[in-house]
Formats: sequence, structure tokens, C-alpha cells
Amino acid sequence: MDPANKNLESCRQQIDSIDAQLIELLSARAQCAIDIGHLKGLSDSPFFTPEREQQIFSALKERNPGPLQTKQLVAIYREIISAARAAEKPLRVSYWGPQGTFTNMAAIQTFGTSTEFLAKDTIGDVFLAVEHGEADYGVVPVENSTAGIVPETLDTFPLTNVKICAESYVNINHHLVSNATDLDMIKRVYAGPQPSQQCRLWLKTNLHHAEIVDTIPTAKAAQRAMEDPEGAAIANSLAATLIGIPMLAEHIEDQPHNRTRFLVIGYNEPKKTGKDKTSLMFNLRNRPGELYRTLGAFEKYDVNLMMIESRPAQRASFEYIFYLDCSGHLSDDNLQSAISAVRESALETTVLGSYPAME
Repeated sequence: MDPANKNLESCRQQIDSIDAQLIELLSARAQCAIDIGHLKGLSDSPFFTPEREQQIFSALKERNPGPLQTKQLVAIYREIISAARAAEKPLRVSYWGPQGTFTNMAAIQTFGTSTEFLAKDTIGDVFLAVEHGEADYGVVPVENSTAGIVPETLDTFPLTNVKICAESYVNINHHLVSNATDLDMIKRVYAGPQPSQQCRLWLKTNLHHAEIVDTIPTAKAAQRAMEDPEGAAIANSLAATLIGIPMLAEHIEDQPHNRTRFLVIGYNEPKKTGKDKTSLMFNLRNRPGELYRTLGAFEKYDVNLMMIESRPAQRASFEYIFYLDCSGHLSDDNLQSAISAVRESALETTVLGSYPAME
């Protein structure tokens, strides 16, 4: 239609016509999803397939003609996929709660809102929910771009047999929430260790007079601020919305590009996408040069290491378990060769999973 001949009513009629077509197409898509669900049930295949979703999102980026931004189109399709997946089989996903945590945000970002979410008090409880069949999947934080690893997550892997099925990144935007109307009124700031560390300079500059009260997790901090007329909290937008507490100052994080990586745990073994990541853990004999020689296997077989961390082994003093992420899929020949070489020198080696690498 020529823009010069458009009017409000004709534009609305056009939208109504498009909506009618969209409903028919979405219904047809959902029916296809139900058919796929029946086939998956017959073959005992997983209902969450991150490799397939990554393929869909990549196609969206290539085909997007505008004016919607690609991230907007992906967000829309994430909900379409979530609703279609619920038509196949409603999923239960546990996460480190309560509602309003960044882990809650990561779970919604990964699985969409047409999912049954189960909030758990600890990271260990998230693992147990998956292992005991209470939840199909779990979502846990593993590392932050400024504050480093989340030790509770790494320390739980040796105690469980769950695998890493997917990963997700969430931009960490912190806000100061409070019922107070002025910063001078605030005497206490409720915040977890990582949020307070990530806003350290802002707090020092703007609230140097206030006491920092350690409160975990984010949503509990916002709830305590809601109940304290002289209190404030460092919280995300989801927690503020759920609790109904106003934002007194937005984006108080010291690093604007701060983000946290989350892992989806379960029993999937995603297929190769061509852009994958593999995680494993191993422990070594306590002798000079052992780690150097072990890591040399990855250089030898041209495997890029993306993260390596060590954690104390819980069963013995002064022994360590090493965790690493590397590029590639377990089905890749060079990665298989590298892991075989690691097994020759390590006391124990466990592959935690191969999964699509997210940007």
C-alpha cells in the first residue's frame, strides 16, 4: 500500500489480516511439533534439542529482512519454540532461586516462558532435582566475566552423573532498588558478594556511608530492601518487577559489558553443529610438570582451550581437580585424540558434555 494512501483504520485492518494468517501458521507449526513429540516419545529422544534451536536461530539471522532487529526476532521465536515444545511435552526446569535471580533470567532466556520452573535454594539442589528426576533440566551459573568462576557449580560435578547440555550468557545489569526517594536516606544496601563486587566503585562513590549487608540471592536482597524503609538492594530488572520495588538508580554496574555464563544440565548429548564446545574434568598425579605435559595434548592435536580452572578435590587434602572448556565436539577426531592422550596421563578423566557454543 502506498504510504500516502494509508490511514489508521486501513493499517489496523492490514494487521488484523496478517494476525489471522499468523495464527493459522502458528497452529500448523504447533501441530508439527506435536507430531515430532510423538516420534520422539517412540524413540525416547530428548524434547530439548539445543543444536536444533541453534540451527533455527542461525537461519533467522540470515533471513531477517528487517525492520525487526535480529535479537527481537530471536526473542519472538524463543517463545514460539517454547510454546511448541510445551505442546510436545511440558518441561520442568530447576534453577537457583528464588524467582528474580539472574539464573531465573537465564532459564527463561533458554527455555521460554511456556515451561514449568522449579526454584531451588542451592546450586547443589538444582543438580539433585535433575539427578532424581524431579526436573528434566537444571540451570546453574558457572562463571562471570569480571568476578570469575562460581566454585559451587564446579565442586558439584564430581558428585553427580549429569551432563552439560547447553550454555547461555546473560548480560549483568544491576540496579539500585529501594522505596527510599533519595540516596541520602539509605543506610543499608542488601547485596550478594558478586553484585556488590561488580558495583564496588559505584557504591564507593555514591553510597560510601551505607552498610553493605551480604544477602544471597538477588531476589532475597530486593525483598529485604522492600521491607526496610532505610534500605536498598542491588537487583536486576526481573526481581524488581516481581517484587514491585522501584528503581532508584539504573545500571550501576562498574563494567557495562559484564555478563555471566550459565550451564544447562541434564542427560542430553547434543549432536554436532560445527560450532561446539566440550567440557571435561580430570585429576593428576602430584609430580612436577604433570599439568604441563597433560595440556600439551591439546596443542599437539590443535584443540583450542577456552577455560581452565582448578578446585580442591573433596576426597583428599592438597589434591586438585582440573576443569576445562575447549572448542570442538566430542565426535571430532582431533578432540578424541587429545582426550585419549589426557586419559593416558590423568588418574581420572570425565567428559562433562559437548554442546553448541553460544556467543
